[in-house]
Amino acid sequence: MQTIPANQLLAGLTLAEPVTIRAVVTDSRKVEPGCVFVCFPGERVDGHDYAAGAYRSGAEYIVANHPVEGVPADRTVIVPDSGKAMIRMASNYRMLFNPRMIGVTGSVGKTTTKEFCYAVLSAFGKTLKTEGNQNNDIGVPNTLFRLTDDTEYAVVEMGMDHAGEIERLTRCARPSAGIITMIGVSHLENLGTRENILKAKLEILPDGAPLALNADNDLLPTASIPSRLRPVWFGIDAANADVRAVDVVTGANGTTFKIIDTQYGTFDAAIPTAGIHTVYDALAAYAAATRLGLDAARCAAALATYRTTGMRQHIVEKGGITFIEDCYNANPDSMKAALSVLKALPNARKIALLGDMLELGGASEEGHRHTGEWVADAGVDALIAYGPRSAAMAEAAKARGVAAVHCQTAEEVLQYVRQFVRPGDAVLVKASHSMGLEHLLQEYYKELPQG
Repeated sequence: MQTIPANQLLAGLTLAEPVTIRAVVTDSRKVEPGCVFVCFPGERVDGHDYAAGAYRSGAEYIVANHPVEGVPADRTVIVPDSGKAMIRMASNYRMLFNPRMIGVTGSVGKTTTKEFCYAVLSAFGKTLKTEGNQNNDIGVPNTLFRLTDDTEYAVVEMGMDHAGEIERLTRCARPSAGIITMIGVSHLENLGTRENILKAKLEILPDGAPLALNADNDLLPTASIPSRLRPVWFGIDAANADVRAVDVVTGANGTTFKIIDTQYGTFDAAIPTAGIHTVYDALAAYAAATRLGLDAARCAAALATYRTTGMRQHIVEKGGITFIEDCYNANPDSMKAALSVLKALPNARKIALLGDMLELGGASEEGHRHTGEWVADAGVDALIAYGPRSAAMAEAAKARGVAAVHCQTAEEVLQYVRQFVRPGDAVLVKASHSMGLEHLLQEYYKELPQG
């Protein structure tokens, strides 16, 4: 973070002195002299309990929901909502800079698309990106606080659970272009219908900015896109898409295709990922970047520099077994996409270790049952389903002839993995992050031959 006067950073929240602020922190362990410490009340930890200590350690101001003993009143900024205060401060800080920025949202594929955007934008200059999945009221401001005078480009991931969140984050980040990857069933629990999800996602951009949209998504092309936006459609199947991928060839080591762009021409592209869904993510990044005015040929070539992050579609080999590590998150759309990657691998036997998908609300049983059907469609030889919601998944797969078992405990999962998996197999490991499949996987790796 570059230094900024407190009265400028805290404008709209309080009348502060023009002292120099060097950081905004929400973790008391990161408090430093000259920072603003923001208190967040939580179920297990309340930031207000650390406010006095933060002030003693040199915090210039404490943002809190109520007065705190040990913090002078003139150094306490009382706010009703700490998240909204973070957004206000980030918006004030963002005003200091003028990078070309892409905002990314959607029900699935946000982080992969963000990384493709980073790969493309980095070919043109210094680029800032959202780290991990820092895409909420805390994460987006923390990303914006990393802007500096030499930041030329930025890509910011924006998530949401409720209506209005994308609008707040957009006002804060002020992206130059936007991407909606697709509208699926994530967040049905809070938003009720996919149409409500779409309405919330369309809050992403200010007037006049280009918006890249998936032309192959069943809902997006039927939506009424506000006339204030400049849509650019990307896809594979949709013949009328502005940006289209053809001649797609995918395998374990990556995917090649041609980009046909109605505005800029045809370009060869290669990405180091397997699965048709990652082609969509790459097309989205290309579409947004080119409509920002960046050279189309360089954008297409830069897609090859994409690098995966964390346990997202990460293909590794351990003990002669090919693992697709995809333990970060899961919903029916991403499950179907991951199974297509497993299907494309050349291994003779394919095994799926799939766990519960959360946040599906009333669509949970249907989503898990459909996933079991997709397991069969992908030619999976054995399914290990983990968690209470996954019983429907195992049942549906078994009904279609797949050798499927349902496990309630982590130890059961490991027992069946040991029983089913052998050298030469390909294994997809995927579930919602809180299911902890990455920990199970690491335990199993310890049992495999090293080297």
